Amino acid sequence: MNRHKDELAATYRQYISCLNDRTFASLGRFVDPVVVHNGRPLGLDGYRQMLESDVRAIPDLQFDIQLLTVDPPYVGSRLGFDCTPTGELFGLPVNGRRIQFTENVFYEFSVSRIKTVWSVIDEAAIRRQIGE
Repeated sequence: MNRHKDELAATYRQYISCLNDRTFASLGRFVDPVVVHNGRPLGLDGYRQMLESDVRAIPDLQFDIQLLTVDPPYVGSRLGFDCTPTGELFGLPVNGRRIQFTENVFYEFSVSRIKTVWSVIDEAAIRRQIGE
């Protein structure tokens, strides 16, 4: 059982490296073709488009694993971000200000690929930093 946990944790870390390295062409190694994000069936293409859109809005976006827990087939992670969005972020007028926030995200894996993602972003932290 520990071996499976270790393998799933390693796969997740490779997935995060894929995001940070912007190697979205290899996203299919980590994400199921019928992935669902926060209840929306995006599929691999839609998921990739979502991530590419995030990078366009936040060119210096880097995913920093602050906490990782694995209970196969689930992975839970707290991701930290220290970045400079160019315009709006989640409908908030950040406009080039450097901000820090976190995302609590849970994944369900099917075999070794992400099939379901539940994500909650700390928008309140962003609001405090931009004075809203």
